[in-house]
Formats: sequence, structure tokens, C-alpha cells
Amino acid sequence: MSWSGFKKSINRAGTGIMMKTGQVERTVDNEFADEEAKYRQLEKECQTLQKEAKAYLDSMRSLASSQARMAEAIDGMFTDSSDAAMAAGAYRRAVEELDTKTARELDAPYRATVLEPVGKLCSYFPEINKNIEKRNKKLLDYDAARSKHRKLIDKPSDDPAKLPRAEKELNDAQLLFETLNTQCLEDLPQLVDLRIPYLDPSFEAMVRMQAKFSEEGYEKMGGVQRFFAEGVREEYADGGLDAQVEGVLAEMREMSICGLAA
Repeated sequence: MSWSGFKKSINRAGTGIMMKTGQVERTVDNEFADEEAKYRQLEKECQTLQKEAKAYLDSMRSLASSQARMAEAIDGMFTDSSDAAMAAGAYRRAVEELDTKTARELDAPYRATVLEPVGKLCSYFPEINKNIEKRNKKLLDYDAARSKHRKLIDKPSDDPAKLPRAEKELNDAQLLFETLNTQCLEDLPQLVDLRIPYLDPSFEAMVRMQAKFSEEGYEKMGGVQRFFAEGVREEYADGGLDAQVEGVLAEMREMSICGLAA
């Protein structure tokens, strides 16, 4: 920071303290406060969207990989050519294909249509925040110049050059502040209004890819069902399979090898 910038920071800090003690009147700009509040909400939601959109892709990868490892373990339990072994092998092949499809068909399109557009939108926020911060600093300078000018009017100085100098400082500070303030009041609402048309294609792409992933998963798992014995689906719907599982668990509990026998 230059010496000039350092002095400005000191002066602004002093102005802020005098505002808190009532020595300098603070400008209240409700119009800007409303627009900034809307922008801050957009900033917060977009940052959350960016974080969760990335988490979704990571979760899809993790789900597909976990399914593949689980299927490998299940398939490894069978060494015969029974119907159950064939079903386990079919399940393994199905989830391996899903795992490959996730990496090949979901990853790149998802990045291009969802993560990159959302990330690009979020990349503008730091620059916008700099402009808002600069606008707020110029408002402090304007309030300080206004207070100084008013004091010289209320209590004229012995130096006749002080008041004209204070008037010039006030006019310069007002011009700088109003220029930045007008720019912010024009840009912030435009950015907020553009959020829907900008993000809508990404939202549509995300829904389509989620639907595709779910449809392919349903199709692959449906293909595995043909290796099960007839009536299994009906037994599942009627709760029969749950009863079978509970029966097997009950038998396991009675085995001393489980350490749970009475």
C-alpha cells in the first residue's frame, strides 16, 4: 500500500469512529442497501450451488465405484454355476458398465454444462465485491468531506481559503461517490435478474443427466432380475423376502460362531 493509500485508510478509520460517536453524519442509502441485500443472497446461493453441484458429481462417482467394489465382493463368494452365481456375475457386469458410463458419459458433459457455467458466474463475485467496497469507501470520503464543509460554514475559519478548498473536496468526493453508486445501482439489479436465464440451461442439463443415470441404472438392474427364480419379485412385493432374510439372520444368531448363542 502506498503512503497516500495508507493515509486514506487512516482517515476512513477515523471517519468510521466519528460516525459511531455521532460526530459525523452517516448517509443512509436504502435503495443501495436493498439491491446489495438481493445481490448478497444471490452470491450465497450461487456459492452453495457450486459446492453442492461438485459434491453431487463426486457422489455419483463414489456411488458407481462403491457398487462395482460391492459387486466384485458378492461375485467372489460364488465358485459354482448356480442361478445365484449367475445372478451375481450379471450384477457385477451391470455395475461395472454403470461405473464406466459414469466416467465416460456423465463426467465431461456435467462439467461443461453445470460446473463450468456456475463456476464462471461465481468468478465474477470477487470483482463485484471490490466495486462495492470501493463505493463504500468513497461514501465514507463523501460523508467526511460533507461534515468538514458543514463545520466550516457553521464556524468560519480565520483562513479564507479553507472554505473554498473544503467545497472543492466536497464536490470531488460527491462526484466520485455518485459515479460509483450509480454504476452499482445499475449493475447489481441486472446481475440478479440474469440469474434465471443464465442458470436455466444448466438446471435442465443437470436434470436430464440425473434422469439418464437413473434410467440406465434401472435398465441394467432390470437385466439382472431375469437370473432370479420366478416369483422373486412377487415375494419381494409381498414381504416374503424380508421374512426369508430375517429367518437366515435368526439361524445365524443361534450359531456359536457368531458369539450370540444363549
